[in-house]
Amino acid sequence: MALVYQKELHGLATLAIWKIEESADELVAKLQLDEQEQAYFESLVQHKRQVHWLATRVLLRTLLQTEHYIDCKADAHGKPYLVNFPHRISLSHSYDYAAVMISETRAVGIDIELVKPKIEALAPKFLTEAERSFIDPDHAVAHLYACWAAKESVYKLQGKNGVSFKEHIHLQAFPYAEKGVIHASLKNNAAIIDFKVAFERFGSYVLAYVCGEEEAHAE
Repeated sequence: MALVYQKELHGLATLAIWKIEESADELVAKLQLDEQEQAYFESLVQHKRQVHWLATRVLLRTLLQTEHYIDCKADAHGKPYLVNFPHRISLSHSYDYAAVMISETRAVGIDIELVKPKIEALAPKFLTEAERSFIDPDHAVAHLYACWAAKESVYKLQGKNGVSFKEHIHLQAFPYAEKGVIHASLKNNAAIIDFKVAFERFGSYVLAYVCGEEEAHAE
């Protein structure tokens, strides 16, 4: 496993990408799994799912720079959180890469996706007609993946089930580019929350990430 990308966001958050090269056994050797985690790992039938799950946690350990046990749980909505560290976290993986984002003061969301043509058929399911209208026909696949990853990162940040990419997360028009910022809004009950989602191409992948407002530490 090799750290291939790391970025500090002006003291707000840190994100990183690792290329997954180890076997599941090699990744397990880098972790301290409790009985519940070991049982969950063994319940993952597909080898690729095992490797992805392990790799995000190895990368999380690397970013936290600790040799201590990391108690990483998932809440009722499936959002990961740390029991014994103050950081907010977001995890993602796609094929050969794992991505992690951490912050001590803000909710975060990250998504990494391998760019593949099949997304064109799925576009009406996660984009409104207005959003589809600004997709660059000469770079449609990459442009659509930037939209998907941006919405996925906002979805992960807010962390609640029942949120629709198409109905609740909306994007302002933005031109196709290799990297940039997407203005997104989340309908949260009667409120609308605005976000600035950064995105960039990473080889054959697209990466998107977002920070929320500063949060007070729990007493």
